[in-house]
Amino acid sequence: MKNSETLLMLAESEHDANMLYATGMFVPDPFIYFRNRGRSYIVMSDLETDRAKKQAPHCQVLSLSRYQKQLRDEGLKRPGFADVISRIFRERRILNARVPQNFPFGLAADLQRRKIRVKPMPEVFPQREFKLPTEVAKISDALRMSEVGMESGIRVLRASKIRGRNLIYQGTPLTSERLRAAIDKAIIDKGGLASHTIVAGGEQGCDPHDCGHGPLHANEPIILDIFPRSQSTGYFGDLTRTVVRGRASESVRKLYATVQGAQKRAFQSMRPGVPTMEIHKTVQEFFQSEGYETGKKNGRMQGFFHGTGHGLGLEIHEQPRMGPNSAGKLKAGQVITVEPGLYYPGVGGVRLEDVALLTATGNRNLTRCPQVLEI
Repeated sequence: MKNSETLLMLAESEHDANMLYATGMFVPDPFIYFRNRGRSYIVMSDLETDRAKKQAPHCQVLSLSRYQKQLRDEGLKRPGFADVISRIFRERRILNARVPQNFPFGLAADLQRRKIRVKPMPEVFPQREFKLPTEVAKISDALRMSEVGMESGIRVLRASKIRGRNLIYQGTPLTSERLRAAIDKAIIDKGGLASHTIVAGGEQGCDPHDCGHGPLHANEPIILDIFPRSQSTGYFGDLTRTVVRGRASESVRKLYATVQGAQKRAFQSMRPGVPTMEIHKTVQEFFQSEGYETGKKNGRMQGFFHGTGHGLGLEIHEQPRMGPNSAGKLKAGQVITVEPGLYYPGVGGVRLEDVALLTATGNRNLTRCPQVLEI
């Protein structure tokens, strides 16, 4: 985006990563942000004005109520966002604006009727792909929250008693729901917020996004995928381990060792200038060389059928991607998950996930959590 172009956004920053990136403050209701001639502005309600001046000092804070009063004094009964934006833009002689892909369609139409032309842009802040040292620190903090959750989950599993196939914890069967609650609570206590934490045992682990439900069993692989968001910064951590409470079968042991080997090869291959697709291809070819084929069997996908990794930051999935159809090359400053997995009904699923920071000469693993299969 050219400096001469005006950027316009309307969103709440609790969930909109671009708005949080632009302002650096959490706001639960939609508000107006625009950047014109190199300067950023936010239009805030009286409720948020004083806080905005403190938490977003790089933005000039304009009063929403003042513009609404002006418009009402001119006879407009219920001035909306389009009316306010139109008034502000006319004051600054702005006739065109670039907007994000998720800009409200109705608002865009209202602005067009007011002779303000809006044009969507593919990426609002492409620099988000490259993390500053301060951002790497925030991601690392969120990873520590993931690790605290993982430690809590493994502690509960270790404390559970094996009775036949069943796992008994504090006198009752251990379920995915109970283990998930223990993980999520530990993360909350650390200042994070976990959502849809995956605790998937046995056959459920063969569906990579199955959160898991019901009783967990001894001697079966359990996938723990934990991706909390820091409540203070908005950055995410992401961590996956596969564990067995008891003794793993020889098939699961071999599956686990193969996934470990694939992840090791991915890390060894990751450096600036390497196409992201090549990293994924390295993992695919290693799995095939070890005899693990990917495809549909008896109506279900098995093998390795998801991407090797994705960017991590203010969104859990962001650029770049490392998959079969991903474009572009790795660059220094990117933070990317590395999460190969293998899934075979009748055996179970195994996935291991760490987070890599691309450096000038290679990469650095930001994850500290050890990889242990049997607990």
